[in-house]
Amino acid sequence: MNRWSGLSPGELALLDTVFWSAGLSRDALAQRSAFSKTRSNAAVAGLLERGLLEEVGLQASSGGRRPETLRLHRGLGVLVAADLGATGLRVGVLTPDLQVLARHVESADVRKGPELVLSRVRALIGQLLAQAGLTARDVIGIGMGVPGPVNFESGQLVNPPLMPEWDSFSIRDDMRQGFDAPVFVDNDVNIMALGELWRMQRTLPNFLVIKVGTGIGCGIVCHGQVYRGATGSAGDVGHICVDPAGPRCHCGNLGCVEAMAAGPAIARMARAAVEAGESVLLAETLTATGTILPEDVARAVRAGDTAANAIVQRAGSLIGQMLASVVNFFNPSHVFFGGSMMRIGPLFLASLRQSIYQRSLALSTRQLEIQVTPLGEQAGLIGAAVLAMQETLRMNGAVR
Repeated sequence: MNRWSGLSPGELALLDTVFWSAGLSRDALAQRSAFSKTRSNAAVAGLLERGLLEEVGLQASSGGRRPETLRLHRGLGVLVAADLGATGLRVGVLTPDLQVLARHVESADVRKGPELVLSRVRALIGQLLAQAGLTARDVIGIGMGVPGPVNFESGQLVNPPLMPEWDSFSIRDDMRQGFDAPVFVDNDVNIMALGELWRMQRTLPNFLVIKVGTGIGCGIVCHGQVYRGATGSAGDVGHICVDPAGPRCHCGNLGCVEAMAAGPAIARMARAAVEAGESVLLAETLTATGTILPEDVARAVRAGDTAANAIVQRAGSLIGQMLASVVNFFNPSHVFFGGSMMRIGPLFLASLRQSIYQRSLALSTRQLEIQVTPLGEQAGLIGAAVLAMQETLRMNGAVR
């Protein structure tokens, strides 16, 4: 039987409210819902009886009897989350309240095409479910983030610059193999934004999440919702031009910030520094391994290498230059940074901050906070699970 069958829109909305809160009492749930306290308590009793909610311990007393904490019942099943990047993937199995039961991280190359990459994702899902003592029948929703613009309604990538073979491929149909659960697909930075929105229990209505890795993308939360734009390409800031005379980007245009400051550009600048005789440390790396990776630049920065410091500061300055325009336009309260390039360390974040504050209007930055995403490298995995749970409830009528 469908777990959600027979539930009223109001009951599903209560489940949605509980999901977005880190443990609610009955009184707090009534205050956040459109129900009266009596009606809310009656609905909660019914949801407890049906095994959709459960009570999991007492909260602190505010003067009377200590209230019980409500959460989505773990007997509902599990969520599957997949966070696919340009060069790696994370897959996890999580409870409905987003506790991670099993996870796996490995390198991957999206340029190998959807069939090969997604078959690996499906295999990992099977392994993780088995590891957690579960089967495909226990899955209630699957969420996936991918590094490119997504038509959210169809779940298909649209002209993705980093993964051209994926254009219009039906990820949703492919991932449904072996599962009865619905599949939802979104841009990888949008799911990071969803993860942060869930972490903060929707208390911040207007903020940005910036991912800096092989590419550069932006997740936009506006009025408490992820903003995707008319066709799903909102936030594709990596292709904003910062130098009309700059190098050609893989999208075909010149001087995109992604082509000048993302991971591959940092590696390219490092090789140029070696060729110019500016860094003994990076030259030693190139001689030893035959290549220079962004993580090699990060190590050189930590070792105090002058050329590496200059590369990181230039990349941070260019990204900040682009983001200053976005901050002026959108006026967010927070900008959270994530992605593999944030492993470079404090110098990169300091360069980003300095450039944004220097180039933005004073009013736009008066209360602006800029920091690394508190969820760190788990932001995408958590966000993919949020996507799965949110959209499963929405599909069944929790949110109109």
